[in-house]
Amino acid sequence: MPFATFRQFWPYYLQQHARRRTRIAHYVGTSIIVVLFPFAVVTGRWPLLLTLPVAGYGFAWAGHALFERNRPATLAYPFWSLRADFVMWERFIGGQLSRDLSRAGVLPDGTIDPARRLTP
Repeated sequence: MPFATFRQFWPYYLQQHARRRTRIAHYVGTSIIVVLFPFAVVTGRWPLLLTLPVAGYGFAWAGHALFERNRPATLAYPFWSLRADFVMWERFIGGQLSRDLSRAGVLPDGTIDPARRLTP
């Protein structure tokens, strides 16, 4: 595995989500999970838990296919990608994601600074 730590993985993950529309698709999927999981637990509607992967990854993978035109990082790094999905969502809500994107070499137009592009 080329990334020894999550800290090393995070900029790569952000570069894989350089386009705003891709990130929005992730936010929608993550938001559905954040609402659906506690709803299913509180109401005892356990079968709803089975829909979580479809709700979360459905939007995310559609974003990669339609907007980013890349392969989701989830396929190569499933656990770190899941963690990064929630970190990205939280940092977006907290207003900190723009700084992270800039540090990762993601430009405002959704492209990546070629000198800073990371490859696994």
